Formats: sequence, C-alpha cells, structure tokens
Amino acid sequence: MNSKIPIYFVPGLGANTKIFDNIKLPEEFETHFLEWEIPSEKEESISNYAKRMCAKITHENPVLVGVSFGGVMVQEMSKIISTKKVFLVSSIKNNRELPKRLQLAKATKAYKLFPTNVVANFEAYEKYFLGDNLQKRKELYKTYMSVRDPRYITWAIYNVLHWQQEESSDNIIHIHGTDDGVFPIKHIKNCIKIEKGTHVMILNKAKAISKIIEENLA
Repeated sequence: MNSKIPIYFVPGLGANTKIFDNIKLPEEFETHFLEWEIPSEKEESISNYAKRMCAKITHENPVLVGVSFGGVMVQEMSKIISTKKVFLVSSIKNNRELPKRLQLAKATKAYKLFPTNVVANFEAYEKYFLGDNLQKRKELYKTYMSVRDPRYITWAIYNVLHWQQEESSDNIIHIHGTDDGVFPIKHIKNCIKIEKGTHVMILNKAKAISKIIEENLA
C-alpha cells in the first residue's frame, strides 16, 4: 500500500510545469504535475474546465498546489473533489484580492485589447527584446511559457478577471511574495509572506516555498 502523500501541481497562466523544477520535497510526498488543456469551447465555464482537470487526478484526498491562475484553478477543483489541503502561490483567494487596475480592466473590458497573437507567435517578436534584462526575460519566457494558444490565453484572462468567488475557501494555505507586482501584497489577506518574493518566486524562492509546504503537511 502506497502511504505517500499525493501532491498535484498546477502552473500559472500560460506556463508549463517546468516552473516546479526547483520544488524539492521529502520522499514521503508523491508529486504529480498537471498541464493546461485548451478550452473545449470559447465560453467553457471555469467549473467545467476544473472538472476536466480533476479527471486527471488518480488519488483520493490529494494535496493541490496552484501558482497564480493555477491557484484559482485548484480552488475550483477543490469544490469538486475532496482535498487534504490546498496551497496557493502568488495567487488570490477571492475576487476582492484583485488589484484595482485589474478590476478596472474588467469594468472597461480593456483586457480584450491584450495582444494574444504576440503570445502565440512569440519567436516572431524576439528581435524586439533588447538589453540584458529583457534578454533574460525572453529566455525565461521561452522556457516556461509554452501554452500560447490564443483560445487558451483569451479564456484564461477572462476567467481571472471574472472569477465569481467572493469569500475565501476553507483549508487554504496562501504563500505570497512581498514584491508581487501582479497581485500586490497590500490586497492579500491571511497569507504566509516571503520577503522579496515576486510574482515568479516559484522559480527563485522554491526552497522557502518547499519548506512551507512540507511544514504545513507534517
């Protein structure tokens, strides 16, 4: 009988599961990684999408870990299946934690102007990434942001901004960086803070995040 604790990881918007490469957990944990699917239809509900993600889970009462939009997704999944615990990294627990600029983007429908074709055809725009810092960002993007289908990008952005959850779910451990530029810490309630952690701290603060996950499952 397998006594290991199953943990399923869901990456951020457009990201692949390579973002979890630096997460290291003891042998008593059994890790699994869920890749994004293309929405089955243009207006597929987030709850229906969550059902499809849950269909990939083969263990009872698993731990779920979601980064950014993946954090929203694992909360939706936890409404469908029983979970031991849910961890959010660089994410939000309800729509009240969205910063004002994203609420404004929703209200004005400015999000519809997002150039999904740039994401889908990133290589064609590489020549515009000038300077060492932007070159580093370009390489990170090419490595970790592989889900570029415009149908998925449009769907995911819409569902981040239009998430209907008004109150936080139970059984949540929220890990958040103090320097998160997408979901600023000032809007986030009841979280474990990681100093100097940015929105992509899953890449460079993985040791601290791993420790928090382990300690909260002990």
